Amino acid sequence: QVQLVESGGGLVQAGGSLRLSCAASGRMRYTMGWFRQAPGKEREFVAAISLNGGTTYYADSVKGRFTISRDNAKNTVYLQMNSLKPEDTAVYYCAARTAWLVTTRADEYDYWGQGTQVTVSS
Repeated sequence: QVQLVESGGGLVQAGGSLRLSCAASGRMRYTMGWFRQAPGKEREFVAAISLNGGTTYYADSVKGRFTISRDNAKNTVYLQMNSLKPEDTAVYYCAARTAWLVTTRADEYDYWGQGTQVTVSS
């Protein structure tokens, strides 16, 4: 069983930056992903990273603005979010997948954090 705890969310003005962190209990031997869910919308993929950090995927809507990274020694994955827009407002969730293949599908992740709220004001 893996426990994931997100932090770093908050309120920021459009154009600003935030860095989300996701701390995993135990050794982080998983593919990791970030997803988000806005009110009244489906949960959507944001970014994912392979176990060794060599492969990353991004949703088109965040490409060039967000960066996913990981520090396996600290059992932590990060999401650096720059040039934030009001449409980035959502609850952001960290997820872990026991399989090595990186995927953008939420139903292929095995463990989820509780989420952290990100609000971008215009």
